[in-house]
Amino acid sequence: MNAVLLIGRILFAMIFINSGIAHFMKLETMAGYAKYKKVPAAKLSVIVTGLMILLGGIYVALGIYADLGALLIAIFLIPTAFMMHAFWKETDPTAKQNEMNNFFKNLALAGAALTLFVFIGRGADIGWHITSAFFNLK
Repeated sequence: MNAVLLIGRILFAMIFINSGIAHFMKLETMAGYAKYKKVPAAKLSVIVTGLMILLGGIYVALGIYADLGALLIAIFLIPTAFMMHAFWKETDPTAKQNEMNNFFKNLALAGAALTLFVFIGRGADIGWHITSAFFNLK
């Protein structure tokens, strides 16, 4: 079962590692989109959030303070859902549906990240890992 837990963590983390890399590889484009969405200090926000999800994904995948990694991911996802995917502001039906899908995807992933955060912080077996939990939630 340890292999399944490791595979699950890696699969969960891949979207954040990929997106974190994209934050840096496509910095100007993402900063422009963030500015369009009225994110304060758009370029800096893209850099900071890119670092958060890249490190969070790596931490979760490798089991290096995986609870901290999961918390970084959740801290990214919740405000991002509301700031970047405010479907209630859209008038075009297709844009509204796309934003709604992304909004709820972010919230679902945040829920999974928070669950990982608590389980790991309480000492749950997460399969192969490098370090133990950063937080002690027992």
